[in-house]
Amino acid sequence: MGSWISPMERELMSFTKSLFFYGLVFGLSIFLSAEAIGGEKPNLIRVFLLAGQSNMEGHAVVDLDHEDHYNGGRGNLEKLLEDPNWKPRLSHLRDKNGEWTSRDDVFVRYRPERGPLKTGPLSIGYAVHEGKHHFGPELQIGHRLGQASKDPVLLIKTCWGGRSLHVDFRPPSAGGKTGPAYKQMVKEIHEALAKIDQEFPQLAGRKPVISGFFWFQGWNDMYQDGALENYSQNFLHLVDDLRKEFKVPRLPVVIGQTGNADNSQLHAAQEAPSKSDSHKGTIAYVPTRQFRYKAEDSPNKTHGHHWFGHAGSYFEVGDAMGKAMVELISGKKSKR
Repeated sequence: MGSWISPMERELMSFTKSLFFYGLVFGLSIFLSAEAIGGEKPNLIRVFLLAGQSNMEGHAVVDLDHEDHYNGGRGNLEKLLEDPNWKPRLSHLRDKNGEWTSRDDVFVRYRPERGPLKTGPLSIGYAVHEGKHHFGPELQIGHRLGQASKDPVLLIKTCWGGRSLHVDFRPPSAGGKTGPAYKQMVKEIHEALAKIDQEFPQLAGRKPVISGFFWFQGWNDMYQDGALENYSQNFLHLVDDLRKEFKVPRLPVVIGQTGNADNSQLHAAQEAPSKSDSHKGTIAYVPTRQFRYKAEDSPNKTHGHHWFGHAGSYFEVGDAMGKAMVELISGKKSKR
């Protein structure tokens, strides 16, 4: 990892001081190295699962600035880095030579619906489009987790645009036909875990430990009969089935609000699982409506379903979701 340490990173370092509390309460060692709990040499990989539909895929614009197609670059990452109000928060994403930074302690695996498998150190480009012109929530999620963890982190993204929870991601315990996206998600996660040594030589020999699940989805459920009424229960079934599949009974879960949609019923349904008595203390809900920006200040003026492609929206969503996961695991609230 580079020598830069941003204010955000210094703040996250403080989280590690409280992580032993989580291990005592929940009987898990997430974010604790083996050395910290038993004197043995650390040999783990903290694996986090990222799932959802197109906004988890990622449509934040990095540098495209065609006047007609990208509104002259307004709201893209490069423009925000020129803005004194944004630059302090984003400076860790670009080095002194103007190159996009990457981490040597956080890695990403993502197989887009179309195009080749993407694997490597966390940086710009792990989005649905080819090249390094877009990113998704994984970028700042990864920075938050990487700074908080004493072990290397692997993010496994399994997300596809236009998928509903009610049908496509429908989990087995919800009854009815298990959704194809659910099956594909589980298949890809198992595949990723089996190929870590091959796809990430830097992590060879380490034991993967599934340590958290991020969910950012909801748009398509607004347009299917019965989907919103059953969203909360379907999601709890999804969580339970994943915990059973991967043998992590209290897997920490963060669900991000579909804040770019004006639908209070959906938002209430997304928040409800975090209040479930049977899942108390293991699911965090992250509001995101405050991260919306005006179409005229964004790269994709007609793409409200993708947050208008505004880089700030995806950065802030990822930051808030990553922060929520660290707080959920550590048991300590952040000051920022």
